[in-house]
Amino acid sequence: MFSERTSWQLTRNRLTETLESLRASGTKILDLTVSNPTRAGLQYDEAAILGSLSSPSAIDYDPQPRGLRQAREAVADYYRAEYACGGQAVHGFDAEQIVLTTSTSEGYSFLFRLLCNPGDELLVPEPSYPLFEFLADLEDVKLAPYPLIYDHGWQMDFHSLDEAVTPRTRGVVVVHPNNPTGSYVKAQELSLLNAFCREHGSGNAGLALIVDEVFLDYAHDGHPRRSFAANQDVLTFTLSGLSKISALPQMKVAWTAVSGPAAETAPALARLEVIADTYLAMNAPLQWATPVLLEQRKSLQAQLLARVRGNLAELDGQLAGQKSCGRLEVEGGWYAVLRVPVMKSDEDLAIDLLRQKSVLVHPGHFYNFPRDGYLVLSLITPAAEFSEGVGRVLESLIC
Repeated sequence: MFSERTSWQLTRNRLTETLESLRASGTKILDLTVSNPTRAGLQYDEAAILGSLSSPSAIDYDPQPRGLRQAREAVADYYRAEYACGGQAVHGFDAEQIVLTTSTSEGYSFLFRLLCNPGDELLVPEPSYPLFEFLADLEDVKLAPYPLIYDHGWQMDFHSLDEAVTPRTRGVVVVHPNNPTGSYVKAQELSLLNAFCREHGSGNAGLALIVDEVFLDYAHDGHPRRSFAANQDVLTFTLSGLSKISALPQMKVAWTAVSGPAAETAPALARLEVIADTYLAMNAPLQWATPVLLEQRKSLQAQLLARVRGNLAELDGQLAGQKSCGRLEVEGGWYAVLRVPVMKSDEDLAIDLLRQKSVLVHPGHFYNFPRDGYLVLSLITPAAEFSEGVGRVLESLIC
């Protein structure tokens, strides 16, 4: 009765079942997986945010497929801003290069439709956020993983990329910085990526780059990283949105920025416009609010970075008192990866921590880590809860 593309395992995993059972019994859980910034104790400018949604212009229906010009100009200004692109403004960046979507997930969907026929392939990083598999299933696209390897920091494995590519490969997905590893693509890796895409394309076209930059602005050292929106060497689609940039996941505004050689960007944008038009324009009130909502990033990013740095320092302080566990190097984003002794599967360990210590963490296999021995912690957890939770985790792991 149902399509094969929706034949997922729909039963809850054991960690979720344990969590629901404990919460139903009234057990207070220290949640070290917090991903919702609106429930992380931040100070929002409610008057500005709510006021931005009351524009009289929203009464008019002006279905522009790429999005209202005013909203796209605000996004273009974000990319032209020097801080957003690693000290080098994206000169000449134009609002016409932007296609607005309600979420980065919708942006991925549009791009998978644009680039792939059923059964075509995209190369995706591992470990990474467990979203791509569902999106690919829905679009009849196949995924071929390429590993990120850890050796005094994370790096791309280009030998594995070469081995993963096939005649049906249509593009490479990059997360910059990666979630949950927090690793940015280095300048040398960008050069190698561009060369790889040019070499392995079909016909006169190279492979496309699909780049997720939702955590771009959260560099822990305070030094901005260059956006892929500045990449002109190969056809590049850069996705981001208000969910992380302005810590407003409930305000469904995201976008795809298209850059690269004009001979490829022009037809890509024309086809994306048809796809977007087919799904109808996103809602007007949020489009009119976009300039104000983007402005909120200046206050909210400062709060989040202070939280992230404080929690990371707390984690390092507690780790310094023992030798059983350590954390992997992280450059940006909202997460830290804890390396722990392999006494059991990561899922069993996470369930034991939940049952015995009332602490919720994510096991590494949620993010397709290649082996056991990894837990993922959210660095935007309120500080007191984070400190107590980490203490309980380490108390359980230190023998």
